[in-house]
Amino acid sequence: MIKSILIFNNHGKPRLIRFYQYFAEDMQQQIIRETFHLVSKRDDNVCNFLEGGSLIGGSDHKLIYRHYATLYFVFCVDSSESELGILDLIQVFVETLDKCFENVCELDLIFHMDKVHYILQEVVMGGMVLETNMNDIVAQVELQTRMEKSEGGLSAAPARAVSAVKNMNLPEMPRNINIGDINIKVPSLSPF
Repeated sequence: MIKSILIFNNHGKPRLIRFYQYFAEDMQQQIIRETFHLVSKRDDNVCNFLEGGSLIGGSDHKLIYRHYATLYFVFCVDSSESELGILDLIQVFVETLDKCFENVCELDLIFHMDKVHYILQEVVMGGMVLETNMNDIVAQVELQTRMEKSEGGLSAAPARAVSAVKNMNLPEMPRNINIGDINIKVPSLSPF
C-alpha cells in the first residue's frame, strides 16, 4: 500500500504532499525534511529504492523515487508493493502530467494544483493504485476540463451567485423598524 506521495524541488520545497495515513502536521513536516535529506544526498547513478526513514516506518517501508529536472517524485510504500511497479507508476504519473500540461514543469504544479491533485486521484486513491493506463487518465482529465468549462468553472461562481441573488424575488425592504419605544429609519438602498 502507498503510504504517502511527496513531490519537492531540488531545494526541498514541497510541491505536492499526499499522506494516506494520518500524521500530525508537525510530524508531516519532519517526514518531508527527512525524506528530502535521504533522497537528495544520493547520487544520480544509484538505485532509486531505499529504506524508509525512521519517522515513516523504518525498514518496513520503502522510499521509491525518481528525479526529473528540478523535481523529486517520492512514493513511500510498505513492503507489499513492488519497487519496479511503483517506479513504473511514477513514470505513468509524470508522463500523464506531461501530456496534460504539455511539457510539465514546477510552475505547473504550483499554479494548477487542483488539476494535479485530480490527476493524482485518477491514479491513486486511498493508497491504492486505481489506474495505470495513461490514455484513460488523460481522457478523464479532459472530460473533467470540458465539464468545468461548460459550467463556467470556479472563476464564474461569484458572477453566478450575484446573478442568482439579483433574480430572487425579495419582498420590499422595510422603511421603518419599530421595536417597542425604539423607531429605526432604514435608509433607502440602491437596487443591484
